Amino acid sequence: VGYATTGVHPALAEAARSRLAADGVPADELTVTGGALDGIERLLATHLRPGDAVGLEDPGWANLLDLVAALGLRPVGFPVDDEGPVVSGVHDAVALGVRALVVTSRAQNPTGAAVSAGRAGELRALLAGRPDLLLIEDDHAAELSRLPVHPLAGATPTWAFVRSVSKPYGPDLRLAVLAGDEVTVSRVAGRARVGAGWVSTVLQRLVLSLWRDPATTALVDRAADAYERRRRGLLAALADRGVAGHGRSGINVWLPVPDETATVTALRDAGWSVAPGGLSRLGSPPAVRITVSALDDADLVPLADAVAAAVRPAGPVGFTA
Repeated sequence: VGYATTGVHPALAEAARSRLAADGVPADELTVTGGALDGIERLLATHLRPGDAVGLEDPGWANLLDLVAALGLRPVGFPVDDEGPVVSGVHDAVALGVRALVVTSRAQNPTGAAVSAGRAGELRALLAGRPDLLLIEDDHAAELSRLPVHPLAGATPTWAFVRSVSKPYGPDLRLAVLAGDEVTVSRVAGRARVGAGWVSTVLQRLVLSLWRDPATTALVDRAADAYERRRRGLLAALADRGVAGHGRSGINVWLPVPDETATVTALRDAGWSVAPGGLSRLGSPPAVRITVSALDDADLVPLADAVAAAVRPAGPVGFTA
């Protein structure tokens, strides 16, 4: 292709619309970005100005917290439970005047939360018709999640739904599909044209071929099953030892702890690497994140033993603020 013929590959757009529509996401207007975070950055940069408030999940994606800080925006946290954003917390954030709201559809990083059908209905009712609010949904897990998506798309006049291919197909595939209202999608595409220009057509064709390939689909299905088995197995092993973790979907287990540093250090000394929760928190209680993607089934019981020895919990602890 040449400079005059760049943009969203028509066949990729057609396939993306079909895949999104199957999940209840209206996708008449669509563009592509260089991954989920790139799409979210363009959305925030084209709608907000430094100093504006953004509603973010707490705990939430550490990279997104860093991005908001880099853009000079003001984070306003709202709590998350296993079914997604807590409605009362979102209500409070909106009342504080946030200009944008970012919600993870499923496999939330770091808690594994997934928006349930009931929670989606409550949130749609709360946000209905808010002309002053940009609603961004991040469905980065996409085909890698075993839970269905319950989108909020269209609840507000200004909205975007971002689905990355990096998690299911590989992090070097820097591509995400972004659907939204006409003005929002046009702003994102226009901003890209004066910067990066476009997402490589070679990359778009590669993603399309992966979507169409039965062997690749089967491989992603096997990976999703493996991650589901490991996450559930670790949660069960922890529960058997009196340790309450969270992880309704995705590749992470979120474990509330009394002291992050002590827990991370104890597990390191026992041969395990976990992430301190402080990187993901605004005001929520201490915790650590355990990622199951690199674990084998045989690792689950020894890891649960090491975690129990490291935290010695007095009882179950929630992760909502």
